[in-house]
Order: sequence, then structure tokens, then C-alpha cells
Amino acid sequence: MGLDIHTATITISIMSLIAAIYFIYSGIRSIQSAKGSIFYRIRHEREVAGWRLIALAVVLLVLSFISRFFGEPIIYTVYEPSHVPTSSPTMTLTPTISLTPTISLTPTITLTPAISYTPTPTKTPFIPMSILAGFESSITPNPDAVFSPLEFSDRIANGQAVNPKTLFFNPVGHVYAVFSYNNMIPGSQWTAIWLHQGEMVHYESIPWDGVEGGWGYTDWEPSPELWLPGTYTVQIFVGEVFKVESSFSVEGTPEGSNSSTPTIQVELSTSSPTVTP
Repeated sequence: MGLDIHTATITISIMSLIAAIYFIYSGIRSIQSAKGSIFYRIRHEREVAGWRLIALAVVLLVLSFISRFFGEPIIYTVYEPSHVPTSSPTMTLTPTISLTPTISLTPTITLTPAISYTPTPTKTPFIPMSILAGFESSITPNPDAVFSPLEFSDRIANGQAVNPKTLFFNPVGHVYAVFSYNNMIPGSQWTAIWLHQGEMVHYESIPWDGVEGGWGYTDWEPSPELWLPGTYTVQIFVGEVFKVESSFSVEGTPEGSNSSTPTIQVELSTSSPTVTP
């Protein structure tokens, strides 16, 4: 089995700490043994050797501290998280307000226009107050956390989507929204919201229980009759900050439907999303 980055940094930290303790013990023993020697040269050599061992132990203690608390973030700056595909996901920025430009015509007669068009701004996705009220984490999220565009599939393997697609046909069953991520802080609140035609049908919101970088997913497996045809959008938030959204479509009449125009039933959940380091 391969050794992942998180485990490797912890292993290095523990081994360095054990070696430092051993060198401190050996150094103290060497200095103490020097005091019992009547020969200056031997006493001096033992004292020098003892202090060198203690100095080496201090270096190992510093290495252990750096490896435990800073090793993994430093490695991720030069090495992509495990399982990340060859084409690294690009940062998805929060969409800004897009304005629809008005058409400028060159009038043949100077007239005061009777109608002025005011463009409608595009709304930035937000978390409803009903979900915000249930936030559990008190840890400040990392504003530099990034997520790749979502890939949708009815199966996953090794934390990744199998044959991802954007069109599903009823009966749909279980759908996974898979993403890669980086710069996450364990314990910070994150939220995944599932929308059907703009209306929320499912959500997950818990403290982040994964590592700083890797693969993760949010999923939904409602009753068959709840997979209504139309467009579904999944939005990801870290804290209250919107990170990414992607969409897929469902076609066909859902199983168990007794009406050609069924009424949507909202199924809300706070089940734990899964992350793969």
C-alpha cells in the first residue's frame, strides 16, 4: 500500500522526535561521564561529543515540529493532492454581477428616448438562513480554499467519478457530485446545496472532516419519485463563501409517479459528506 502525504509527514515528525530524545539522553550521559575522567583531553572530547549530540537533538526537534505542523501544506505547494488528474482543476471564482449592455443606435432624428432599459444583475449564490442557523463549527474557514468544477456520476471508484455525465434518465437512483479540493482547514464548516429548477431539494452542512487537499463528494439518493425531470444544480460553500456550482439534467418520468405533473417534495438532510485525502 502507498504512503500518503499526510501519513508520511506524521511519520517523519514522530521519528525525528524519537531520535531527538535519544540524542539528548546520549549527550547528557557523555557530559556526565566526562566529569569522572581525570584526563583533560578525554574529558574535553566527551564534553564536546555530548554537546554535539544535544545540538543535533535540537535540530531534530525543530524538524519534527516543522514536519508535523507545516510539512503537509509545504508539500501541497509543489505537489498536487493524490488522485488529482493531469489537468489541474482551475480555481472557480465567485461570479460577479454581469450587466446586459444596451444597443446603441445612431438616430437619424434627435429624439429623447421614451423607454430606458435597466439591466438585471445576476445574483451570487447564498446559503439560506435555515441552514446558517444550524452551523456547528467555530473555526474560521480558509479564504484561499479552492474546489474544482463538479463531476456527476451514479458510481465512484477511489474517490473519483466513474464515467461522469451531465444527463441522467429515470430511474436515476444515486447521484454523486465529485470534486477535487485544496487549502481546506479541518473542522471548518462547509455546505453542499442541491437545487431543482432553482428550488432547494437537499443539502449537507457539517464541519470539514477531511484533510487539506484531495478528492471529495456530496451525494443524494432520494425516493425514486423525487427525481423529477429538469435541471439540477449543486452549489458548494466554505463557511458562508460560495466556491463553485455545476449542473446536470434529468429526463423521463420518475418511478412511482402517479401524475404527469407531480408536485416536488423537498428532502433535506445533514448526512456527512465524504472526502478522500
